[in-house]
Amino acid sequence: MYFNSLSFAVFLPIVFCLYWFVFKTSKKAQNALLIIASYFFYSCWDWRFLFLLIFSTGLDYFTALKIENSQSKASRKTWFWISIGINLGFLGVFKYYDFFAVSFSKLLEGFGLQANPLLLNLVLPVGISFYTFHGLSYIIDIYKERIRAERNFIDYALFVSYFPLLVAGPIERATHLLPQVKVKRNFDYQQTKEGLHQILWGLVKKIVIADSCAQYANAIFDNYENMNSLSLMLGAVYFAFQIYGDFSGYSDIALGTSKLFGINLLKNFDYPYFSRDIAEFWRRWHISLSSWFRDYLYIPLGGSKGGTWMKIRNTFIIFLVSGFWHGANWTYLVWGFLNALYFLPLLLSQKNRIHTGNIENVNVVQGFKLIPQIGLTFLLTCFAWIFFRAPTITDAFGYIQRMFTNLKFKSQYFSIERYNYELILMIVLFVGFEWFNRYKVEPVSGRYSYLKIALAIAVLLLFGVYSEYKSFIYFQF
Repeated sequence: MYFNSLSFAVFLPIVFCLYWFVFKTSKKAQNALLIIASYFFYSCWDWRFLFLLIFSTGLDYFTALKIENSQSKASRKTWFWISIGINLGFLGVFKYYDFFAVSFSKLLEGFGLQANPLLLNLVLPVGISFYTFHGLSYIIDIYKERIRAERNFIDYALFVSYFPLLVAGPIERATHLLPQVKVKRNFDYQQTKEGLHQILWGLVKKIVIADSCAQYANAIFDNYENMNSLSLMLGAVYFAFQIYGDFSGYSDIALGTSKLFGINLLKNFDYPYFSRDIAEFWRRWHISLSSWFRDYLYIPLGGSKGGTWMKIRNTFIIFLVSGFWHGANWTYLVWGFLNALYFLPLLLSQKNRIHTGNIENVNVVQGFKLIPQIGLTFLLTCFAWIFFRAPTITDAFGYIQRMFTNLKFKSQYFSIERYNYELILMIVLFVGFEWFNRYKVEPVSGRYSYLKIALAIAVLLLFGVYSEYKSFIYFQF
């Protein structure tokens, strides 16, 4: 069940009405309803993997209680590593086993040894990377005694499997979500209105921007051998807006949907393509994942408090692990490595935190002065996206080689549509719209909101008819 599907358009109002009109008097009943709705939502993907979600939930709930009730450090550590090991074990088997088996066999073949690896060919359970990280953060926080173990299983199960964030985040923390789950929620008209606005803008990002860019990005990346330099450069830009519109659009729909039930989720995107350097970009892109790795990996490794080599080591670890989190492919590791290289000069010159302030109050004149910084950051990001999008390392380098050696800058014919000037214009309008509304959670509210909403609905109806990309990119992670 996709957020941009007719089935979800039926599912959401039913759950909303039951939640506020039938079960409004009881927090326990509301939470139970959300659990049932979440398990039904997940079952619509593949009911066979529902047991894995329930097992993971039960495992972390039980081991957290054991950790907290342990009378010795040895016992606490044992239960802690049981939970960590089983969680990462499931993730490793489903997501990485075949990758390592094939990679190891190719390594042996390089030494002249024949290898016939046993491949599992397992289907990757949707959302496993996200709900596994929910559980891991909870167990780590219990072990570090930052929070108390949750006694109410329904409340904890809802924290793990809450349907707006279940399949593609944001990656929540127990310290943020559990307190909201444990209290009675009262209907708030203003919050509901904000949620609907955010859902609407998320759908615009997905259907109008991401799906339109996907047609051209796919056509260019899948046929890069026949493309000239201009088309290849545009392909990287199109994919940059495809993945931004796709993933931030999903996040907006998730956050907006959650607001309908009186629950606020963590912000996941903050206009990342307006970043002035790569460090700021990573504070604005997939914020919940970046902050997760910062708090549970980077800081425990020593962060940036040690010597120069420790800083360099920790930087590369965090970006390589972040890349590998996205999938079992060498392209993701190279993507992470590239971002580490981008980040390194800022870290060594101690300039990685000079752009921590908002760009909300930047006026037009100041905005023009920021164009070189924002432009360079965007170009570096687009270059790295080539590795993220390419199916193999060979394809990525082939794409880049042709982009810099073909040197023909002429519009090319595409079978999906003759030329792509209209798409370029639409991206420019989209960027301008976001820039002038960058101080808002979503741009359709505020002045002329009714006109903006009407325009958003109109373009959704227009582009939705032709949208062929129902799935979201991050569902594969």
